[in-house]
Amino acid sequence: MSLPGNVSATGNSVVMTSSLSRDYFANTTSGRTDVLSFRHGDIMGHRLQFRSRTNKITVCPFKVVCVDYPRPELDNTSNFLEAAYLSSTFPTAPRPAKPLNVVIAGAGLAGLSTAKYLADAGHKPILLEARDVLGGKVAAWKDQDGDWYETGLHIFFGAYPNVQNLFGELGINDRLQWKEHSMIFAMPNKPGEFSRFDFPDVLPAPINGIWAILRNNEMLTWPEKVKFAIGLLPAMLGGQAYVEAQDGLSVQDWMRKQGIPDRVTTEVFIAMSKALNFINPDELSMQCILIALNRFLQEKHGSKMAFLDGSPPERLCKPVVDHIESLGGQVRLNSRIQKIELNKDGTVKNFLLTDGNTIKGDAYVFATPVDILKLLLPEDWKPLPYFKKLDKLVGVPVINVHIWFDRKLKNTYDHLLFSRSPLLSVYADMSVTCKEYYDPNRSMLELVFAPAEEWIARSDSDIIDATMSELSKLFPDEIAADGSKAKILKYHVVKTPRSVYKTVPDCEPCRPLQRSPIEGFYLAGDYTKQKYLASMEGAVLSGKFCARAIVQDYELLAARGEVMAEASLV
Repeated sequence: MSLPGNVSATGNSVVMTSSLSRDYFANTTSGRTDVLSFRHGDIMGHRLQFRSRTNKITVCPFKVVCVDYPRPELDNTSNFLEAAYLSSTFPTAPRPAKPLNVVIAGAGLAGLSTAKYLADAGHKPILLEARDVLGGKVAAWKDQDGDWYETGLHIFFGAYPNVQNLFGELGINDRLQWKEHSMIFAMPNKPGEFSRFDFPDVLPAPINGIWAILRNNEMLTWPEKVKFAIGLLPAMLGGQAYVEAQDGLSVQDWMRKQGIPDRVTTEVFIAMSKALNFINPDELSMQCILIALNRFLQEKHGSKMAFLDGSPPERLCKPVVDHIESLGGQVRLNSRIQKIELNKDGTVKNFLLTDGNTIKGDAYVFATPVDILKLLLPEDWKPLPYFKKLDKLVGVPVINVHIWFDRKLKNTYDHLLFSRSPLLSVYADMSVTCKEYYDPNRSMLELVFAPAEEWIARSDSDIIDATMSELSKLFPDEIAADGSKAKILKYHVVKTPRSVYKTVPDCEPCRPLQRSPIEGFYLAGDYTKQKYLASMEGAVLSGKFCARAIVQDYELLAARGEVMAEASLV
């Protein structure tokens, strides 16, 4: 069955959404779920699981509870302190004699971050969002039943120091639900089984990560682990300079160059590549993997994961907006930019909105995905090398799938799961992992469908059929491709034809600095130059860098504003 989608070209992403309840999948009795509750009201039921020396999961038919883990000790790490120091420079900066009005396009995390830190520095951001929802690539919507569905499955890592600082600055650290320090992979050759990498809390980094790898004998043999370790030595010894120099190689090419068996790529790095950038190892730049490994292995809690306790627009974005508005800034939804209008000298005159209104400021920021920027880039700017390099940066397609089942699925965890399927990247039972989405009787699986390039134009029913076929391998006792076991109550499919930029080899030199060569015009977004990946952390850090550049340029921008004001009176 083909379903029509609603297309929204936004300041933060291009998203197609649609949903359908499949009546012919419903009308069965829900499986009984007995949950034992000891202390907290937000704990979930699971089977008791024992781990053998090979790290193979053995499942027993008992019910126990899972509780969220305490927030890890992140505040004393060097990266957290560096991020905290950068945050502190904004409220402690000299108060501007005349605050700048800074017009920012895009209320994703990059735009929200830019506006938040400019407001902290005493300026007046005017944040414009094309759609009626905050968040950009972390946007979410409520359906007619009151259930949320999201643009993506968002995980908050311990190695996200700027994001962690942002939560602390807003006083919302308690909204992160931390999970056990593990990475859990499905076993395609053993349907229904999982293999784990468990990071012991008693060991420091990188020993805890090495221990997790060495203890797992399900996915890699000892000879493969030894060759992998030897191959990684140059990266561990060469530092950031070595990491950046690998941008020209794909993951697959780098692995072969280092003499690492192809099975290491197949067993581990296909899953990691799709989780990091929604593409396979033969396309992904090795720099992306090395940045992630550096963060995850060098910081004790770097790979520890947390889920937000509800929808990102309400539980994360709204507190940022409240903070911005409390300091005199503005956030305007349904404000889509039609054109960047220029002065005679090539600088920005104003943003023209699709409703005919114009918005003027002392400075302007584009905090949209790179594809949106390129669509609206003035012709006079396109030949400039700074903007010309953007041609190679192209958003990658991704699909996020939500399926509500008529029963509680047993073969899952209170955690993120790497599916290791050809079509699926990662997934989670959000009825277990997220407080707001908790349901004691039914599961809601949220799945990242990637790579999605060949599927983005396919019907939602085709995508759901393909997803169910893959799920039948992950849940062989509970889900059948023909729907004869667990029944679908409803689903939502969210298509983003252009998401984070596709991190293919030789992209790094094309990433722009936040300060553009156009006086008074700046960029923010995870594709701009910063040391983290195309991620939530990268988006927040890019916003801080953008705000810092504007604060540093205050005298120039203030003087420019006075000249422009005088010229308008002549």
